[in-house]
Amino acid sequence: MTSHIVPPRMKPLSPRRAATFAALDIGTSKIACLIARLTPIGAVAPGDWRTHRIRVVGIGHQRSLGVKNGLVVDMDAADAAIRQTVDAAERMAGMQIDRVIVTASGGRLASEHFQATRAIGGREVAEHDIHRVLEASAAHHLHRGRIAVHSLPTGFSLDGVAGIREPKDMIGEELGVDLHVATCDYAAARNLVLAVERGHLGVEALAAAPYVAGLSTLEPDEAEMGVVLVDMGAGSTSVAVFAKGEMIHLDAVALGGNHVTMDIARGLDARLADAERLKTFHGSAIASPSDERETFSFDHVGDSGDHKAHAPKAHLVRIIRPRVEETLEFLRDRLAKAGYPSGPGRRVVLTGGASQLTGVAEAARRILGGQARVGRPIGVWGMPEAARSPAFAAAVGLLVYPQVAGREYFEPRRIERAATGTDGYMTRVGRWLRESF
Repeated sequence: MTSHIVPPRMKPLSPRRAATFAALDIGTSKIACLIARLTPIGAVAPGDWRTHRIRVVGIGHQRSLGVKNGLVVDMDAADAAIRQTVDAAERMAGMQIDRVIVTASGGRLASEHFQATRAIGGREVAEHDIHRVLEASAAHHLHRGRIAVHSLPTGFSLDGVAGIREPKDMIGEELGVDLHVATCDYAAARNLVLAVERGHLGVEALAAAPYVAGLSTLEPDEAEMGVVLVDMGAGSTSVAVFAKGEMIHLDAVALGGNHVTMDIARGLDARLADAERLKTFHGSAIASPSDERETFSFDHVGDSGDHKAHAPKAHLVRIIRPRVEETLEFLRDRLAKAGYPSGPGRRVVLTGGASQLTGVAEAARRILGGQARVGRPIGVWGMPEAARSPAFAAAVGLLVYPQVAGREYFEPRRIERAATGTDGYMTRVGRWLRESF
């Protein structure tokens, strides 16, 4: 096994071509499948990555099985849940799909950065110069056991002057490029792909959950000025930093909404189903004056249900608040360590199912600094009202991803093989690379 094995890369979607795509968001709490028709918008504003109008024609979602913290832990259960979800979307759309774009939400998402320079000799920068310096930056070695999910050129430099977006036809002595590579664990990605393939589906691409959540919820101006996208899932919380229109940093912590539910169940000695209900309908990460007066009822574990237990909402807040603050403090410290300290000008956008908890945005403003809002998918039609929520940000973002996949650059000639059967995933990767280059 080697870290150079990569998933298939999406071919760029022409701004003038319509296409149908299927997205499969495999999370810890839910699995969602969206089938959508993408049609060209026409004239697109500078910097806007949305070149197509997205109309969802099929949707399926259900409780996730066999997945923990974004990782497949029971192949049979995950396979069955994926099949049922895809089948529901296919029946609604009236069509059968054979390929899906899949979210990578587990596997310790992280960033690696690479630079390369090439001598130009005082002449105008040509297309082949850009290709050569990109190829040099992509000829890197990832940490052992990691694979590249995204490979994004974040900026060029000319004679040491950084921040150049399009160096073509400019004059200089030396051309440089910065490459941001988003990675995840090889084993996590491989098991995720195998779970999908068992349902006789091909994986068109893997995409990091916080990246695609940003693609579906951010305005181009936000990504240009700089924003921290926090995707709060059930099993993990991940973060993507955007600046100058590109994702420049990625990270994740293994804390999420399920940890809050478990804290409530333990703190109240309640059933897990009751704890989830209490979190959803009464939970908050911020205290209010009425919390001591408002009460809720629940069953203790092992009770017959004849005698309900009661507690004030304040007790629930005292359980929830520390876990939410701990998660955000982890992110704050890791962002600061990576060179992105908090400040009054920071913008934070929260997505994912756990971001819908009352008071989370206020806690994010206090701990991460700056402004914070909850992000919902934009620029998508045909979604039922219940699905137009932060919980579906990553799923919708998978349908935006084909519109920006052409921004990425991977070294074209590196082919590694690993057997996963007679015509397994890695075999097809090798064939795809041979046919494409």
